[in-house]
Amino acid sequence: MKLSQSFVKTLREVGKDETAKNAQLLIRAGYIHKELAGIYDYLPLGLKTLENIKNIIREELNNIGCQEVQMTALQNPELWKKTDRWDSEKVDIWFKTDLSAGGELGLAPTHEEPITEMMKTYISSYKDLPTYVYQFQTKFRNELRAKSGILRTREFLMKDLYSFSADEESHNKFYHEVEKAYMRIYTRLGIGEDTYQTFASGGVFSKYSHEFQTITPVGEDTIYYNKDKSVVLNEEVLLPEVLDEFGLKKDKLESTAAAEVGNIFTLKYKYSEPLGLEFNDKDGKRKTVFMGCYGIGVSRVMGVIAEKYADEKGLVWPENIAPYKYYIIPIGEQASKIAEDLHNEHPDDIILDDRDFRPGQKFADAELMGIPYRIIISDKTLAKNELEITSRLTGKSENLPLKKIIKNFS
Repeated sequence: MKLSQSFVKTLREVGKDETAKNAQLLIRAGYIHKELAGIYDYLPLGLKTLENIKNIIREELNNIGCQEVQMTALQNPELWKKTDRWDSEKVDIWFKTDLSAGGELGLAPTHEEPITEMMKTYISSYKDLPTYVYQFQTKFRNELRAKSGILRTREFLMKDLYSFSADEESHNKFYHEVEKAYMRIYTRLGIGEDTYQTFASGGVFSKYSHEFQTITPVGEDTIYYNKDKSVVLNEEVLLPEVLDEFGLKKDKLESTAAAEVGNIFTLKYKYSEPLGLEFNDKDGKRKTVFMGCYGIGVSRVMGVIAEKYADEKGLVWPENIAPYKYYIIPIGEQASKIAEDLHNEHPDDIILDDRDFRPGQKFADAELMGIPYRIIISDKTLAKNELEITSRLTGKSENLPLKKIIKNFS
C-alpha cells in the first residue's frame, strides 16, 4: 500500500456525536467511515483487518470439521412465522421491507431458520450427521440505541456456526470442541488472557448458554468471578440458586465490566422441530435433528481489540490481525529507492509512506494507524548499512543491519 496512491487520509478529529474511543480512533486512522449512528463503512485498512480476523476464525473452525457457506441476508417471512419470530412485537430488532410486487422480506438478524430449512435438502439419514456449517455474514438489527462505536451497530459482520447432530451426546462432544476452538481464536487475536468463558442465560433452550467475555472498561456487561476465575458468571444469572449450584457466595465474588466477543447455545429442537428437519436413524425410525449455534461478532471483536490495545497516540494492532506488518518511512533519495524496491517485492506486508509530507507527520500517522513496526530508512542510516525499526507495542527502537531486515521480508 502506497499512501500517495490511497484515497484514505488520517483525520485530526471526528464529529462530536462519536463518543466511543474505538470508533474515534478507527475513523481518524482511516479504517472506517461513519454513515449514520450504528452504521459504518470499512475502508481498505479496516477491511484488511477484518479479513485477517476472519482468516484466524476460519482456520480454527475448519480444523474441527466445519464447512463454510454464504447465505442470503434477505429472509422469507413464512419460515420465521413457523418459529414465532417474525412478529416485531416479539422480536423487535427486525428491518423489514415491502416488495413492489406485494408481500415483504426481512433482513436477517441471525440465520437459524433459513439454515435449518436449507438442511432439509441435505440431511435425510443418520449417515448425513453430524454436519457443521458456518458463514461470515452481514447481520441487521434495528437497535434502539446503537452506541459504543463498532461494538454495537445496526449492521455488522458476524460469524455464525450451526451444528446438526443425531443426539445430545454427539452434540455435546462437538460443543466442547467449539469451546476449545474459541479460546484458541481469542488467543491468536491477542485477547486470550482477558477473555473468559462465562455462564449466561440459556433462555428457552437450556439451563445455561456460554458467552465469551473480554474484560474491558467499555464493556456493556458485568461479570462476576471467584478468586481464581475458575467460575465466571454473567450478571443475568447471579441468582441464589445458581450461586448455590457452584458453591459461591456473592460477597466473595469480584466483578468487572466486560464485552461479549462470542456465544454458544444448545438449541436442542427449537428450530428443527417446527421446521421439520428430521432424519432416519439406523433402525429406520424418523428422529428430529439436535442443533446448536455458535456466534462471534467479527466487527465487534475488531472494536474490542482496538479499545484494548490503543494508547494516547492511537491504535496498536497485534501482529496477527494488523492490516500490514511494517510502516516504512524513507528519508532521502537513496532511501526512497530502497523503500520502493522493498514495497514492490512485499506489497502485502508494507505500508510505504511516500507522501510529500514532513517526517513528523508521517511518524504521527504511523502511530495512529497502529502498524506493528515502523521502519525509518534514511541516507544517514544507510551510510552504516542500517535501518531504524520501532515496535509500536513497546515503543522500543533499535538500529538493525539492512541485510537482516531484508531477510525478514523473505
